[in-house]
Amino acid sequence: MPKLHSIAGAFDRAAAFLCCVLVVALLGCVALGVVTRSLGEPLIWTDEFSRFLMVWLAVFGWIVASRRRIHVRIRYFQDKLPAGGHRATEVAIQSAVALFGALVTVFGVVLVGRNFDLEATSLPISMAWMYVPMVLGGAITALQAAGEVIETLRPPASPAAAPGAPAR
Repeated sequence: MPKLHSIAGAFDRAAAFLCCVLVVALLGCVALGVVTRSLGEPLIWTDEFSRFLMVWLAVFGWIVASRRRIHVRIRYFQDKLPAGGHRATEVAIQSAVALFGALVTVFGVVLVGRNFDLEATSLPISMAWMYVPMVLGGAITALQAAGEVIETLRPPASPAAAPGAPAR
């Protein structure tokens, strides 16, 4: 299990780093577009490229938020439930999120396939690249939610069973 945690940690650091790179690239692209427009010589590709960057940034932000469990969630009513109801509700919510992630992945693959042979208007790249991050985002969401279902269903560890705890 420690190897899995180190792989997940490396993935999390890479996703956070990629978000930073995407923010800087998006800011640079938009700034370049503004400057060239103000000089009367607009670079038309900056609009389309910034759209691609925005989609990639949104999806990687979604991945980072999911992995850190910091996405928006209101638990007011769930927290009012007894332990069993809270747990059952959590399993239902995370199962729905896993299904959503799986559907995003499947439909993302379909969109990539449908747009593979279409070229962007002002960039020499395939429009499929607009949808590629949806495949990854959906898959990570589905896996994260499935892991949370398993974690929720796992019986709580007793204090005596914890490593380093005194035996009774």
